[in-house]
Amino acid sequence: MERSDLETYQVQLSQVETALALDPDNAELKSLANELNELIQLTNTALVQAEAASSSKSDRKTASSTPTQSWTAGDECLAKYSVDGSWYPARITFVGGSTENRVYSIVFKGYNTTELVKAAEIKPLPPNFVNPNPPASNKRKLTKQEEEEREKKKKKNEKKLEIKAQKAKEQMQKQATWQKFAKKSEKKGVHIAGISGTSIFKTPDNPLGRVGVTGSGKGMTEVVLPGKHKFTPRDEDA
Repeated sequence: MERSDLETYQVQLSQVETALALDPDNAELKSLANELNELIQLTNTALVQAEAASSSKSDRKTASSTPTQSWTAGDECLAKYSVDGSWYPARITFVGGSTENRVYSIVFKGYNTTELVKAAEIKPLPPNFVNPNPPASNKRKLTKQEEEEREKKKKKNEKKLEIKAQKAKEQMQKQATWQKFAKKSEKKGVHIAGISGTSIFKTPDNPLGRVGVTGSGKGMTEVVLPGKHKFTPRDEDA
């Protein structure tokens, strides 16, 4: 799993939550939101463990010689953003790695961006800390590349939701057509198994019948074979 997968899941979850706000009783959207939340959590854990394993050997000596603060999930801190190298308020969501080389999953405040950082890339908030350049609406400004990627993922998810809605509509139309056909057939005296409360899996009245087999228990239709034509000679008139 890669960080791009995590970002994709987060954008998809945002789209589903927006759709749920418009249709809060949609069971399919609720199920999709739960699945995305699980994927985000699993991906996040996997990335933390992979990062810790890959950097454990190379940074073990430096990490063991440098004293670091003990952090736990839920702690607030300043974290270094990998794109611009600036420090922003963040919250630690997961702590992984070995004791000698901790790796932290953090979320920047006011935004859903998740990053994996090492101990050297986070530090305590100073007393009475105030963000000197708070972004508009308390969110960190996206880079041009991030905005393009976000817009691309948004359109992709909208297309998926549109396709699902179209398929559901087609299914409902097929179901309505079949029900209409069944009602017409019933009026004409044609019985269709499974309609009007009758199932093909109903126990047959005949004790020799089998469930689910149409006409089970009845004898085979007798077939009368035509007899062989016999030629009878006639006396011809003299």
